[in-house]
Amino acid sequence: MKSSKRRLQALTESSDGLPNYLKMEDSESSIPPVFRCRLHELFSQIEKEFDVLYTENLNLQEKIDILSEKLERESYVGDRQIVDYVDFETSGKNSKVKLSQSNSQKVKTSHKLKVQTSKIVSSFKAPTYSCQLIREFTGHKDGIWDVTTARPGQALIGTASADHTACVWSVEWGKCLLQYTGHAGSVNSIRFHPTRDIALTSSGDNTAHVWQAAVNWDLPRGQSSEEELDGGGEESLGESDRPEVLRTPLTELSGHMGVVVAADWLTGGDHVITASWDRTANLYDVETGDCLQILTGHDHELTHASSHHSSRLVVTASRDTTFRLWDFREPIHSVSVFQGHTESVTSAVFTREDKVVSGSDDRSVKVWDVRNMRSALATIRSDSSVNRVAVSSGGLIAIPHDNRQVRLFDLQGQRLARLPRSSRQGHRRMVTSVSWVEDVASNMNFFSCGFDRRILGWSIQPSKDN
Repeated sequence: MKSSKRRLQALTESSDGLPNYLKMEDSESSIPPVFRCRLHELFSQIEKEFDVLYTENLNLQEKIDILSEKLERESYVGDRQIVDYVDFETSGKNSKVKLSQSNSQKVKTSHKLKVQTSKIVSSFKAPTYSCQLIREFTGHKDGIWDVTTARPGQALIGTASADHTACVWSVEWGKCLLQYTGHAGSVNSIRFHPTRDIALTSSGDNTAHVWQAAVNWDLPRGQSSEEELDGGGEESLGESDRPEVLRTPLTELSGHMGVVVAADWLTGGDHVITASWDRTANLYDVETGDCLQILTGHDHELTHASSHHSSRLVVTASRDTTFRLWDFREPIHSVSVFQGHTESVTSAVFTREDKVVSGSDDRSVKVWDVRNMRSALATIRSDSSVNRVAVSSGGLIAIPHDNRQVRLFDLQGQRLARLPRSSRQGHRRMVTSVSWVEDVASNMNFFSCGFDRRILGWSIQPSKDN
């Protein structure tokens, strides 16, 4: 699904985001200038009419969301009173199954099986976290595939975009400080090194790059840290505060025969894991750039790779509906296969409690125990495909969706909040990735990005009522 969307955009837009019909040169067209100008005017009128329809659609979607929230609250109140238990009546060969209400007369039965309704109604509970949009970061010329945060103490975020660039941003100033342009294809993921000022990116050019991510803090600061988003956050990079441009990597990791869709550092930062559309994951030595191992076993293209925060464990997700756990703690690695989704697994990440959270195009997110492959501990159902999930150190699961929503759950599958989305807040196209900030002193502790070319910085805090 993601690749088809990407191909469609490549067919309809040039690298700078303008429609291709507006980029035609005179030498490429045999249409007389008069007719070509008239054609451009007609296209402009169509675009304006489409913008009006698109705005109306957004307003209608907001009304639907409001009604859906109201329906969820009403359903929660109703469900708490209706479902109590299920009576199984058995007599000889004939049997009956009957739902009983708590206020109805109880019938004598030979067996009673109580229904666990806590997980069923958990998604109807009132939000327990407040979500406030603080700042908007703009400057990319195409959709953004990934967003990540730097190590604690560094107020930086990194983004990977389909415009063939990766950017390092100042959280405080809202400005791009460094732009990496060394890839020849879409940049699909970005990760900062756990201890050094270097970054790792993967790309559609079949490679992963390690590059110097030290930034120039002397660039113009622009918007002050005290200013909240109030219409001024949508300005693009100006001529006076262009970021530093870096074109040459420290190390190029090659060997894949297809798009490298994701890459991550193993604990310690000496090795890198990559995931590719060639159905393999590669383990590299960062200093030499040598491929140490090629991990095979997935039946279809890989979609994601992520490492454990403190152990030499890696999970890889694939379009074959599974994700695999690779253990590199011993000289000979072992692998475990987790099955439970019915469509592509779009991401799988570790939690601090040695669990794994997986998201899928089957519109579900599952929480797993790494020692038990048979069944998920919790399953979260949604109404849209799930993209790259993120889990905070406190166990908050952030789920970005194709339908522009971002929802928050705990590890038990209970819904905690939904990020606001209106004409002034939230994303206008699918949300591709999210990331938490572990620095408790930060005002913005959560970031999201999407194919509307924007990165949004949020403050997510426990609700006062909670």
